[in-house]
Amino acid sequence: MTLSLDELRVEVAEANAAIDRAGLVTLSFGNVSGVDRGAGVLVIKPSGAPYATLRPEDLVVVSLADGRVVDGDQRPSVDTPTHRVLYQAFPEIGGVVHTHSPYAGAWAQAGRPIPCFGTTHADFFRGDVPVTRALRQDELGDAYEEDTGRVIVETLEGAGRSAIEAPAVLVASHGPFAWGAKATAAVEAAIALEAIAAMAFRTLVIEGSTPEIDGQLLARHFDRKHGAGAYYGQRPR
Repeated sequence: MTLSLDELRVEVAEANAAIDRAGLVTLSFGNVSGVDRGAGVLVIKPSGAPYATLRPEDLVVVSLADGRVVDGDQRPSVDTPTHRVLYQAFPEIGGVVHTHSPYAGAWAQAGRPIPCFGTTHADFFRGDVPVTRALRQDELGDAYEEDTGRVIVETLEGAGRSAIEAPAVLVASHGPFAWGAKATAAVEAAIALEAIAAMAFRTLVIEGSTPEIDGQLLARHFDRKHGAGAYYGQRPR
């Protein structure tokens, strides 16, 4: 069901509040957006806006095609160009979350993908959580945020993974971006990613030579939630 723009504003405002409640953000770091593809716009948190007082009417509406602000009197998040690139590359997604959450952020700073050690991870990702290459010097200029989006797309395409098979990517030296069918689903992916990142770190502290999960077990867990014959959860009413 397509949301009206006012309904999308409410959903995105609630999604921003949710990542704050989940402990995924510090100060005003991070942002959530949602897209209305029919109207050709995305709705995103204003740059630097505090989460505690964020209201639906504070959100900024941006053209998906060219990044122009079409509604709102505040500056949109500096990460807006990254969100736009992701929406343009992956038509199946409807929400994007960026955080600097502690564990996922640590893996990103280390420049390491998160290995899949167990079924909790496999419930959300068909394999590791990818990490991008470091951005080149020529990608650190005026189009830096757009190039951040492009390197995320490049990473997924290079790994032969879809946006559903890997609902998040770690940007090296920066932090995670996660996505989903709508803003609330993107928040769930970001919460799951942080839990997975913490479990992987603790697993390696306990046993540094832990092998990755068996491929057949990984596929079983991922497919029962996301495959053609998925049977996890309840049927829609």
